[in-house]
Amino acid sequence: MKSHYRVVVIGGGVVGCSVLYHLAKFGWTDVCLLERRRLASGSSWHAAGGVHALNADPNMAALQAYTIDLLSEIEKESGQNIGLHMTGGLVLAGTPERWEWLQSNYRIFQSIGIDDCELISPEEAQRRCPIMSSEGILGAMWAQREGYIDTTGTVQAYATAAKKRGASYFEETKVDSLTQTADGWIVYTDKGDVTCEHVVNAGGLWAKQVGRMAGIELPVSPLKHHYLVTDTVPMIAEADFEMPMVVDLEGFTYMRQDQKGVLVGIYEIEHEHWAMDGAPWEYGEELFQEQLDRIENELELGFARYPAIQDVGIKTWVNGAFTFSPDGNPLVGPVPGKRGYWSACAVMAGFLQGGGVGKTLAEWMIHGEPEADAWSMDVARYGDYANNRQYIRETTGQFYSRRFVMTYPNEQLPAGRPLKMAPAHDAQDAAGAVWGVNWDLESPLYFAPKGFQEKPTLKRSNAHDLVAEECRAVRTGVGLLDITGFSRYEVAGPNAEAWLDGLLATTLPKPGRARLAVMLADTGRLKGDLTLLNWGDGRYWIMGSYYLRTWHMRWFNDHLIDGVTVRDLGEEMCGFALAGPSSRKVIEKLTEDPLGQLPFMGCMSAEIGMIRAHVARMSVTGELGYEINCTYGDHVKLRRQLLEAGEEFGIREVGINALLSLRLEKSFGIWNAEFTQDRTPGMTGMDRWIAWDKGEFAGKAAAIAERDGNAPAHTLVTLEIDADGADASGYEPVWQNGSRVGFVTSGGYGHTLQKSLALALVQPGVADPGTELSVHVVGQERPARVIANSPYDPAGAAMRG
Repeated sequence: MKSHYRVVVIGGGVVGCSVLYHLAKFGWTDVCLLERRRLASGSSWHAAGGVHALNADPNMAALQAYTIDLLSEIEKESGQNIGLHMTGGLVLAGTPERWEWLQSNYRIFQSIGIDDCELISPEEAQRRCPIMSSEGILGAMWAQREGYIDTTGTVQAYATAAKKRGASYFEETKVDSLTQTADGWIVYTDKGDVTCEHVVNAGGLWAKQVGRMAGIELPVSPLKHHYLVTDTVPMIAEADFEMPMVVDLEGFTYMRQDQKGVLVGIYEIEHEHWAMDGAPWEYGEELFQEQLDRIENELELGFARYPAIQDVGIKTWVNGAFTFSPDGNPLVGPVPGKRGYWSACAVMAGFLQGGGVGKTLAEWMIHGEPEADAWSMDVARYGDYANNRQYIRETTGQFYSRRFVMTYPNEQLPAGRPLKMAPAHDAQDAAGAVWGVNWDLESPLYFAPKGFQEKPTLKRSNAHDLVAEECRAVRTGVGLLDITGFSRYEVAGPNAEAWLDGLLATTLPKPGRARLAVMLADTGRLKGDLTLLNWGDGRYWIMGSYYLRTWHMRWFNDHLIDGVTVRDLGEEMCGFALAGPSSRKVIEKLTEDPLGQLPFMGCMSAEIGMIRAHVARMSVTGELGYEINCTYGDHVKLRRQLLEAGEEFGIREVGINALLSLRLEKSFGIWNAEFTQDRTPGMTGMDRWIAWDKGEFAGKAAAIAERDGNAPAHTLVTLEIDADGADASGYEPVWQNGSRVGFVTSGGYGHTLQKSLALALVQPGVADPGTELSVHVVGQERPARVIANSPYDPAGAAMRG
């Protein structure tokens, strides 16, 4: 072991070895991996080893598809047999809602290029897996690229392939502590000290402790997980083919063949955490005693699904620990505030996702950003709130217990809530607010009569008419929206203007003005759809999506220059927005300042009744509107004043769901739907906000190259869909005459226009208004057509009036 490496990876499981392999593959060979015991001696050795591309999150599905393609490559490259069995696999649907969901997801997989799937009948499912009972099954999805691997062999293959490419790994080398230096890190081990530029925490069950070595709390916890392996099953022994993988969602089990028996794994409702501060250092290749009383209900369902194993003995019980994050996705990427410290942990399906995690992290470290949008596994998708032990316990437990439980898009889950509440929360609650969670914050979705319960559904819910009333209030009178759930960052200092001018692709606003601001990576891909406000006193505000607070602050701090400070105001500032034709009348009743004359996209400090506020004349609804920002201490008073002043104009409180409907009628895109890190200004229409004639800014060369010839493969359009009780939501395929020509980025119902609308990325040849297309909505193909953008008030007269 040398005394210095460019990168030190801590942890010799499948994820750490994949990171090591990809760093070497992409050209960084001065890298090493340190493992306290032997490779694969944590969770990796006892994992079930199943692999499949299907995942309800399209980005995670793409990650898994990459991993599957990589497996045979590393086997060949390393010369290590990984025991790859590609058997194909089934996902079973046992309720009408699940079958509807499966049909919908089948179409979404088509959108992201997973084309080896098909929907089949219960009879066909049983033919392909004869040891299974099809009782209670309404249908199934077959995926060709599913199977399983030898877990220990696969870890060894990654490590061997990495070593052949010039990387190093050292077993029986325990990391004791870390110290950050001006140049990187000192890694203290029981075999000597090592300096490096970058440290990667791939600690698995020990990720918590490896994080604390650097003063980092990671939202991760181990939970126990069972599977059993049977003795020989006569029906399998007599078969001339291998049984496919099977996931029985209503039965909470997964199954694969294991020699001439089967392996059956269980995601039980009664979960159990273990070692929430991380596994003991001496823990290794041990297992827990099986806990049959905790899994008996799911076990009974499993044996009922596979009658062929009911009279067969159980050869092995495995009850081992795996690590989980609050939403079940990995925690990957540069840890905010710790330059050179990288996370590659909480990968609960390491053999399924580890290849993609390694690729993503290596690209990020070497090139500055990964090829794919990594948001769904970015460590910066959480804030400090997620480090709380009770929050971790509730959310990781909820994810585990709901691993095979269907979650609807309009369903709000209870774990870790309520956490943060705006000061006017209780008053809004009394007024009928129905709450959704936005990062750590409770935000009103809509307002409903006392006792109302929204029913979970894939289609339009029983809250549809309530949202319609709120939209009508905004379009015809005035609506009041809590905007605590908008992010605000204060930029100040002698070099603030110069820094912003280089960071943003947009012309900076003059004092007292606001402007939509595009932020790009050096590659020309999007990093933010923001609003920049110049208060005229040397301070600027950047406003954006609240749940991106840690993510944006990491980007700002990573690009900060001397003479500039950036401060997250999320714990200080909140507010309300007025929107609608009567909003000016309301605000003029409360101020003697000239807010009534404030131009569109103007901003100023003003007195609103008895409080001092920062006011901007803008609105995402497409109506005349004002965003009124106040301190947390003034939030309750601001709401009371606005409601009292607006009473004669029929003011009504509205929620986020109304806002989402209204913005669709204006073709306004939002982050993580229309705008993502793997898309460009030309694709999404954000190029119209770029100041091409100003000086250098991040991503300028790449943006010019796109503008001048590298035309994007897709362009953003607005669709009208002939829907029937359901609306598109995202990633549904768009078709023309049976050929896939694009996909939906977001959709919903436009209550003012009384039309089902969607925004979609489609091939340029089908982007003209009037082009007839079709879209699958909840699995059913519906006629659609391209319409001109901003179908409501295309001239923008209401917004600018």
